[in-house]
Amino acid sequence: MGSLIDRDRPIDFTFEGVAYRGFQGDTIASALAANGRLLLSRSFKYHRPRGPLTLAGHDANTLVQLPDEPNVLADAQPIIPGLAVMGQNYSGSLDHDRDMKLGKLSRFMPVGFYYRAFYKPWGIWKYWEPLIRRKAGLGHYDLEARGEYHDKAYRFTDVMVVGGGPAGLEAALTAAEAGVRVLLVEQQPRLGGALTYARFDTEGRRGEALRASLVAAVEAHDNIDILCEATCNGWFSDNYLPVIQGQRMYKVRARECIVASGSFDQPAVFRNNDLPGVMLASAAQRLMRHYAVRPGKRAVILTGNDDGYLAALDLHEQGIEVAALVDMRQDADDADLANAIDVLGIPRHLNHTVYEALHDKRLHRVTGVELRHIAGMGEVGGGGLTLACDLLCMSAGYMPVYQLLCQAGGRLGYDEESAGFTLGGLPAHLHVAGSVNGFHDLGKVLRDGTRAGAAAARALGRNAPEVSAEAPCLRTNFPWPIFAHPKGKEFVDLDEDLQIRDIVNATRHGYRDIQLVKRFSTVGMGPSQGRHSALPTARLVARATGRSIAETGVTTARPPFGAETLAHLAGRAFDPFRQTPMHRRHVELGARLVPAGTWQRPAFYPTPEGVLERNRCMQAEACHVREQVGIIDVSTLGGLEIRGPDAAEFINRLYTFGFLKQPVGRTRYAVMTNEQGVVIDDGVSCRLGEHHFYVTATTSGAPGVHQSMLQWNAQWRLEVDIANVTSAFAAVNVAGPLSRRVLEKVCHDPDLSAGAFPYLALREGHVGDIPARLLRVGFVGELGYEIHVPSRYGESLWDRLMEAGREFDIRPFGVEAQRLLRLEKGHVIIGQDTDGMSHPGEIGLTWAVNRSKPFFVGRRAVDILDAQPPRRRLVGFKLPLDGPRPLEGHLVLEGDRITGNVTSCERSNSVGAIIGLAYAGADKATPGSRITLRVEGSQDVQAEVVALPFFDPDNARQEL
Repeated sequence: MGSLIDRDRPIDFTFEGVAYRGFQGDTIASALAANGRLLLSRSFKYHRPRGPLTLAGHDANTLVQLPDEPNVLADAQPIIPGLAVMGQNYSGSLDHDRDMKLGKLSRFMPVGFYYRAFYKPWGIWKYWEPLIRRKAGLGHYDLEARGEYHDKAYRFTDVMVVGGGPAGLEAALTAAEAGVRVLLVEQQPRLGGALTYARFDTEGRRGEALRASLVAAVEAHDNIDILCEATCNGWFSDNYLPVIQGQRMYKVRARECIVASGSFDQPAVFRNNDLPGVMLASAAQRLMRHYAVRPGKRAVILTGNDDGYLAALDLHEQGIEVAALVDMRQDADDADLANAIDVLGIPRHLNHTVYEALHDKRLHRVTGVELRHIAGMGEVGGGGLTLACDLLCMSAGYMPVYQLLCQAGGRLGYDEESAGFTLGGLPAHLHVAGSVNGFHDLGKVLRDGTRAGAAAARALGRNAPEVSAEAPCLRTNFPWPIFAHPKGKEFVDLDEDLQIRDIVNATRHGYRDIQLVKRFSTVGMGPSQGRHSALPTARLVARATGRSIAETGVTTARPPFGAETLAHLAGRAFDPFRQTPMHRRHVELGARLVPAGTWQRPAFYPTPEGVLERNRCMQAEACHVREQVGIIDVSTLGGLEIRGPDAAEFINRLYTFGFLKQPVGRTRYAVMTNEQGVVIDDGVSCRLGEHHFYVTATTSGAPGVHQSMLQWNAQWRLEVDIANVTSAFAAVNVAGPLSRRVLEKVCHDPDLSAGAFPYLALREGHVGDIPARLLRVGFVGELGYEIHVPSRYGESLWDRLMEAGREFDIRPFGVEAQRLLRLEKGHVIIGQDTDGMSHPGEIGLTWAVNRSKPFFVGRRAVDILDAQPPRRRLVGFKLPLDGPRPLEGHLVLEGDRITGNVTSCERSNSVGAIIGLAYAGADKATPGSRITLRVEGSQDVQAEVVALPFFDPDNARQEL
């Protein structure tokens, strides 16, 4: 006993200001239970006392307040030295909650009463809301607390097994023996699942012995990786599985997935079934085996299956008096178990139920039970037997842990024979094993794990035995463990204080569908997410509406499976990055590398004097491009090949400009909007042939553009072939007044003269003997050529151009200089100068919208937006060169009103000023207007709005 605790390491902590002592490995709830305290929290609506129900973090009864975090599950949170824990949701003190009187007013607060009580007169809700929120009391945050480090990591595996119980262990071993890599994910601290706490035979030795052998084999296997205290929090397409372990979220991609998630022990529903001391039989067993805690002195067992008999044997062995075993059935399935109970002298009450749990004056603990004979489905006979006890253990049946499987598209059915749910309709590459698959006999659970592991291995092409599926035959669910009481307080959902009458009344209001019952009554919407309320709710709704439970079903299971913090979602991501074919050359030149989308790119290079400081390097590189010639690696630009008879029509529908008549051998600026008219990408359309286009996209936008192309053509069904060829090409931009002279040394075809190769032209030729596509484009505002070659020639292209440009003092420049140069030309960077609402009219791209063609994606939205009075514009602004420089994101103000923000800003030696782009009110878009910018130190500066571009307004330099 006490498998999770270390008695040699005591830990002191406080609860409600009172000092307690536990041991290393204890949770808050187990340590308090060891000290005789079961009252941990108050219920949401009626402020009733609540204690542990599952001891597995599956219910809201144990929500407590830590110094910097509310709503922590006390039965899942380990204790640490000096931890100060407080209860939640009470007025006065946890033991003496003044708001407990709300329970006496329950008849005035029926299900959905707030929908009908607080909406009139108009505006009254703003007075009620603070009071209701205060009474609901969901803890408080320490706004001064600093977040801890969280991160994400990627994992790839052949097979992922969710659940480290007997079925999961057996499945992992079977798959691993077939030679595949297995990742085994277990939510609890130890492998074994029910083997760590449950009893499987009268002697009580089978479970631990089996666990020892299975765990030893799994831990010793080279093909199995294990993650304990880890939760698989969702299932997404193609077995994409987020797994949370501690402060890290693993993004797992598995070729095959086996869900052996087990099942939830189900409570019975009777009056006062929420009292402290009323818990699941599995919770009592966890307390004893995991933490060496006796949950009470005198117990009553309420069961609808043989597992209650096994729990009674465990309680007896630990010195707890078992006052009675109350079996809702006619008798036990296993005669040997019944005999074992009888030999111990434990009274058995067959075909009986607990009708009411009795309590002390303050409801702080169960003090006894009233037993009644079962007269029919949910009905009891008159007269009863009262027994004293301080512990009531329940085992009414099981509910499969179906959430991940239903997220994958699986369907729940209901089997009347077993009175339990079944699963079907699973997608390919997803397997299910163990009790979640309806097996509760340990031998059959193991065989089902073997079957699932072998099936996953065979799906991966490995040689594994074919194990036939068996049919479950052991009935573990009592068909109707729900007994209404005239005085109520028989809780179906302990999270939301919902009673039997609340669920029935919801159907009487016309909410016959289970999904509508959930939304009207909030059943299943609390922290436990229906783990223990879904099955009784389905039964009650089915009965109230005259349907079968199979027809009624349960509410939709959506990710996440368990609560996940914003820190997990926002934690540092370890993104895999890509390197261009010229990457080694940049490293050799000492470039400062920065992430750009999924790529590594040079931000800037050291100056000839060896200086590696951003502003000096950026300004020097930009000046060199303006005066001589520079070269930049642009291999990260997206590249998409569009071929086919409908290629021009396809491009014409996707982009805002007109492309049907685009001449072969010419390029054209291409802007893409979504259906809302928002600009989402831009690039260059290059027509290589009548039915052949090569389109570039932004570095970060290329995957999305490719996806959009595929998505739209799935609807249009045009005759085109779409290929993402980003990785197939390497590219550079050679720019500056001397760029043509550099290229002429190594490029003998095509003719590079201004007349033969004008601005915006496209030519195919060679750089030396390297086949190349050459584009006369001018993103940086200078005479320039983009050269695209097969990626295997990337380094060779770089070397030849650097050698050819040696006599012209060619220098590489990075993305920082490129962004400064394009800013001087007023060119917009999608994603930096745009946001989720930017449409062409706001950012000065109306010239790139063809109004004569009948359709492009977003056309209707663009027309509607352009017809509305403008609210903001992207404008260029200037400030003195020696003044403070606004940063990206700094605010644009008009009085106290925020009208926009700065999107780009740099010092420009070429212009002789600080220049930038910012969103401002439409009335400030006229050159000569003044806008107020809030810069560092809350200082306001007045900037002059100027016409774009800032530099070379006649574009004379790039059209040389």
